Amino acid sequence: MVRILSKIEAFFLGLIQGLTEFLPISSTGHLFLGRQFFGLQNAGLFLDTMLHIGTLLAVLVIYKNELVMILKNPFHKLSFLLAIGTIPAVIVGLLFEDYFDAISKTGVTLGWEFMITGAILWFSDSIRNGAKKMEDITIKDAVFIGTFQAAAIFPALSRSGLTIAAGLFRKLDRETAAYFSFFLSIPAIFGGILLQSKELFAGTIESISLSSLLVGTISSALFGYFAIVTMLHILKKKSLKIFAVYVWVLGGFVLTLQAFGIM
Repeated sequence: MVRILSKIEAFFLGLIQGLTEFLPISSTGHLFLGRQFFGLQNAGLFLDTMLHIGTLLAVLVIYKNELVMILKNPFHKLSFLLAIGTIPAVIVGLLFEDYFDAISKTGVTLGWEFMITGAILWFSDSIRNGAKKMEDITIKDAVFIGTFQAAAIFPALSRSGLTIAAGLFRKLDRETAAYFSFFLSIPAIFGGILLQSKELFAGTIESISLSSLLVGTISSALFGYFAIVTMLHILKKKSLKIFAVYVWVLGGFVLTLQAFGIM
């Protein structure tokens, strides 16, 4: 029997997607847990696509001036760096799409991935002497950060967490690391939407109401906007270690549930 998603469930899934897409704690991993909590094996590919459109809208609004600049000058250095930084994820995604799709559905590696995310965040937060600004980012920096983004195809390795950490490893200052990470999310999220759309139109539309779709999309956009603003503030004045502790606790909880066969 088809389980129809309620507006409340759509709202909370949008909240989870919006917050965790840009906070360094993994949106895919949290959405998996959110579906488990609501008793949903799958909330529907159509809803997944709309949730990602919501977070894409959030980052487009925040970086609208930069996007206008790129559209007016497509050969700007930032355009080139974003293209270079996106290539590793495209290669990994195309070569291992089926494998990562399978582990995302089972969540078998979820706990360990949360633990790894925490370790990377903790270690990167100790690097505080970076001084590179956007104009100082090199091709090597973009490839390095893009490679970390490609690794985040694992469901509970945080894309924003790994790319911000990679920026810090390459001596970008904290604000620039976040800026480049969030800007790099635009082609990553857009590419994910295209892949989901391809699968969506090859299959059938799920039983989900238009109102629930709208609720989930708006929720994802609003909380995504909030998460970006919050994360930029945190990186200016606070430590990433609080996020490391959070994902360690969550990862330990998931591993415990899996050990007892509860999840």
